[in-house]
Amino acid sequence: MVFRWHQAEITAIAPVTPQVKSFRLRCDIAQAYRAGQHVDVRLTAEDGYQAQRSYSIASAPDGSGTLELMVEALPDGEVSGWFSEAAEVGDRVELRGPIGGSFSWDGPDGGPLLLGAGGSGVVPLLAMLRRRALVAPQIPAALIYSAHTRAGAIALPELERLAGDGTGFSLHITTTRDAGGRRIDAALVAGALTRLGRPEKVFLCGSNRFVGAASDLILAAGVPAGVIRTERFGS
Repeated sequence: MVFRWHQAEITAIAPVTPQVKSFRLRCDIAQAYRAGQHVDVRLTAEDGYQAQRSYSIASAPDGSGTLELMVEALPDGEVSGWFSEAAEVGDRVELRGPIGGSFSWDGPDGGPLLLGAGGSGVVPLLAMLRRRALVAPQIPAALIYSAHTRAGAIALPELERLAGDGTGFSLHITTTRDAGGRRIDAALVAGALTRLGRPEKVFLCGSNRFVGAASDLILAAGVPAGVIRTERFGS
């Protein structure tokens, strides 16, 4: 499928963590996307130079005509640097998509739903959890989330609120740089599965290292390979 570029206007900007900002954009794409999908973002300078990067959509489809991106400031990042340091409400960018049909979820797809995220890989999974809260809160779900620190964990207050709403969502967070922290391991996976039961849908997103480790642990716990969907970035 060939996707065309759409004009998008930034309507709101908010901090999420010390390194991540939320950007709400009004765009035609917001009328038809699924939780978990991503878009390409293109910036064009006055001299015609262009830069582009892919970002997962953080929002759930809600009919508002807008979508949310969460952008992490990266060293030497052309696109993330502009978003982090220069972008203002009213600025326009171009979006292309939505992209990623297999790595997406909606209420009729069912569950139980096991999600695993490393770092900013939580963003598309947050969209799935937001969609679940809107249309199918009865579907059991669990999120295993590995972050460097709790202070840098994306949308942690929202995730903790969702985990406390009594609808069958459990949050299992681990940090790798806080005191006493550890990487995802068999005990963490076992704890999530004990609460969740046998998952019918598994979505994993993060670095190659995280997704590889999480996949191996989940397979070792007896989850069939056929229900696992992955999205990877970086090393």
